[in-house]
Amino acid sequence: MSKKKTGSGGIIYSTDPGFRMEEDAPAEETLPAKQQRLRVILDTRQRAGKAVTLVTGFAGKKDDLEDLGKKLKTHCGTGGSVKDGEIIVQGDQRDKITQWLLKNGYTSTKRI
Repeated sequence: MSKKKTGSGGIIYSTDPGFRMEEDAPAEETLPAKQQRLRVILDTRQRAGKAVTLVTGFAGKKDDLEDLGKKLKTHCGTGGSVKDGEIIVQGDQRDKITQWLLKNGYTSTKRI
């Protein structure tokens, strides 16, 4: 028998009368590009001195955020990821990302 426990089999028990499962929450709709308030930030903290460009402030579904992240990484020709509601693009790509966002209808971009 394996010592690693894989989970509880999906059974959750709570004594809280107001407890709700995460699946019960309504899905968040993605705002149109004109209503998005995105921030483009250069960050070097906790990255061994390497610069990354963060795009924060996206309001919408996780799938749409991942799609936007993929498009930005492809446009910049670099790697990156999407974590915790942020798009992380390797290197200082603030100019390229800001131009791409403005070209594609994201009017409220703020470059920091």
